[in-house]
Amino acid sequence: MTAEVEAPPERPASKGHVPGEPGLWVFLLGDMVVFGIFFGTILVLRGRETEMFTSSAETLHLEWGVANTIVLLTSSLFVVLGMHLARVRHHRAPLCFLAAIACGLLFAGVKAIEYTSLISDDHTASVNDFYTYYFMFTGIHLGHVVLGMGGLLVAMRLSRPTASGTHRMAALEGVASFWHLVDLLWIMLFATLYLVR
Repeated sequence: MTAEVEAPPERPASKGHVPGEPGLWVFLLGDMVVFGIFFGTILVLRGRETEMFTSSAETLHLEWGVANTIVLLTSSLFVVLGMHLARVRHHRAPLCFLAAIACGLLFAGVKAIEYTSLISDDHTASVNDFYTYYFMFTGIHLGHVVLGMGGLLVAMRLSRPTASGTHRMAALEGVASFWHLVDLLWIMLFATLYLVR
């Protein structure tokens, strides 16, 4: 008769602990630099062509942008809760990551509706610089959402109470950090494209 071995509790993160793997932060910081250059470019172009940028921004659906902001903030809340529950090996941790994936799918659905509406009104990427940058960078961001949802699927598996591995928490922290970046980038895109006049 063999005795069941209980999984050891996770060690709490030490003060000054950097979440995830160090290599991930090179990617995340690079991503932030690229989007930072975009935000700067948009603000410079807006200053040069204020009327065109303002009139184009007014064709966006502010209510859908607000809805997607709330959806992503909610998803980040689920990820934070999932991380907390994963650390104590609670059986509901995977459900939190599943809820975050559902939010990601909802975000993508709303964005698809918005794209369809803009294109049907002849507001395509070829019309002017505003729409070119809008479709380019919201599309890149949407790619980040899809990639993040793939990471959240992995997090669902790693957050099960029976999951093991020396890098379990580092992998979960990496997924969570990436997802929070996705959230942060959307907030900046929303402010830059939908709110600045």
